[in-house]
Amino acid sequence: MTTETLEFQAEARQLLELMVHSIYSNKDIFLRELISNASDALDKRRLAALTDEALKTDDPHIRLEVDEEARTLTVRDNGIGMSRDDVVGLIGTIARSGTAEMLRRMRANRENGESAELIGQFGVGFYATFMVADRVGLVTRKAGEDTGTRWESSGEGTYTIETVEDTTDLPVGTAVTVHLRPADEEDALHDYTDTAKIRELVKKYSDFISFPIRMGESTLNSMKALWARPRSEVKDEEYSEFYRHISHDWTDPLETVRMRAEGTFEYEALLFIPARAPHDLYQQGGKHGVQLYVKRVFIMDDSQELVPDYLRFVRGVVDAADLSLNISREILQQDRQIHLIRRRLAKKVLATVKDLMANDTEKYRTFWREFGRAVKEGLLGEAEDRGAILDIASFASTAGEEPTTLAEYTGRMKEGQDEIYYITGESRSQVENSPHLESFKARGFEVLLLTDPVDEIWVETVAEHEGHRFQSVARGEVDLSATDEKPAEERVEEYAPLLSWLGKTLEEQVKEVRLSTRLTTSAACLVGDEGGITPTLEKMYRAMGQELPPVKRILELNPDHPLVTGLRAAHERSADAEGLPETAELLYGTALLAEGGDLADPARFSRLLAEHLAKTV
Repeated sequence: MTTETLEFQAEARQLLELMVHSIYSNKDIFLRELISNASDALDKRRLAALTDEALKTDDPHIRLEVDEEARTLTVRDNGIGMSRDDVVGLIGTIARSGTAEMLRRMRANRENGESAELIGQFGVGFYATFMVADRVGLVTRKAGEDTGTRWESSGEGTYTIETVEDTTDLPVGTAVTVHLRPADEEDALHDYTDTAKIRELVKKYSDFISFPIRMGESTLNSMKALWARPRSEVKDEEYSEFYRHISHDWTDPLETVRMRAEGTFEYEALLFIPARAPHDLYQQGGKHGVQLYVKRVFIMDDSQELVPDYLRFVRGVVDAADLSLNISREILQQDRQIHLIRRRLAKKVLATVKDLMANDTEKYRTFWREFGRAVKEGLLGEAEDRGAILDIASFASTAGEEPTTLAEYTGRMKEGQDEIYYITGESRSQVENSPHLESFKARGFEVLLLTDPVDEIWVETVAEHEGHRFQSVARGEVDLSATDEKPAEERVEEYAPLLSWLGKTLEEQVKEVRLSTRLTTSAACLVGDEGGITPTLEKMYRAMGQELPPVKRILELNPDHPLVTGLRAAHERSADAEGLPETAELLYGTALLAEGGDLADPARFSRLLAEHLAKTV
């Protein structure tokens, strides 16, 4: 047997340092995390045994062993086990995205003297053992393999690993031995060799684990499926602890959702809406959070077919009575009953959020702040979901700082207004100061401020809500009815020579130049055709590597602005006057910058601007 000494990956070393010098007051959770890992390993072995009878075990269990003299606590399971590569990959590195953000937040909390419990949230529970240990050892053997692996570390940057050739005394599974530090009540470091303390922690954190957790001759947990028990028999604390177990979050869920369907197709569901977004919510390959059971038997984690992608943050369990234990992801995708469950779960979650909107404003605002962007992705999917999603959606608005619902918006509509006005862009500060809003603000029309990337796309898909058409204030002609919004015919004729000249001068940049009815203080703005692509959406497509033909937009002028009237007067005096083309170029450039656009030649624009400014001083 050759023993190697290897270094932890850089981020794992930083995490270990934070654990060794722990900032957490609740160190008890290390045991919950180890038991949870053991339970996952047992689930994996049970699932693998469905297709390989040789992997089956008649007595899946977790065993806790205490040695008071040696001050060790061992958590042993006969689950799937790990290979040498598994050990290096899962423990020697943190092979999960989001770790850098986690470390940043943990350091910030430590510097601020705060104690945010981020361990479970980021799925690095094994490292929690170093909060209570001087040294941690692990020995494991993967089901179906003839050799085992022994791993050990004191959490100081390196670990040792060796292959165990003689597995006579090494059954399939994993044993983690924690060499405990001396108890220190002032540091909230309890004596984890105290069997009474162990019983207390198992009952508190792991009572619902579906495998027996044994110590000595006794079983410490009830193993009752929480979702199968009557609501009246389950405490809120039990729901919260179950949520923490399946989600690896440390906070309580925002809301618990229970469902039971009986009849031709029976299933039970226990779902949780988290209080904060998981770190991988918007990352490709991020996990879904609903587990599938069949008659209390775990079938698969991360069941994407059970909830729509826009609800991927929902955590929980679905236990179906009439599915095969050998069901695969491919079968799930085609199964009519699964599609029915998916529809009902989505409907129930959206209805729950609507109840929060009506009865618990604070919880609703938390939900929308954390998950609104993901939920709006559902507007791009099945049409039958759109109405329910829009009913629970909130948007920033020119009406105030607080987000507004569409029901609130339509309730405030001006007399004669039929459209729901909106503007899209990259940030609230950018769109709130957009020239496109000037006439709307002046006339008291409310405009929704849509700044999430998904907003650029769903407004192209969803035409209306409750009979009110969505209308961009930055595209097409503005029609603020019952006002003198359209330029008088004689004024159009008055400006016709200038508009024609500007159209030719700027023909490489714009498709048309016309007078504006949407400007009150700015000299000019750029608008798109009614069905044209927005600048932000154009950027998004190009960032994704999609080639687009050049998009020309319409330059609108404010006929009451001194710059525009002055330009018209100068053009009337002499259409060939020196400097007029450059002024036209500057006018276009300022309109482009005002909406957050990018100049094709910033250096030229800067030079022209400096030359014009120099003439004024």
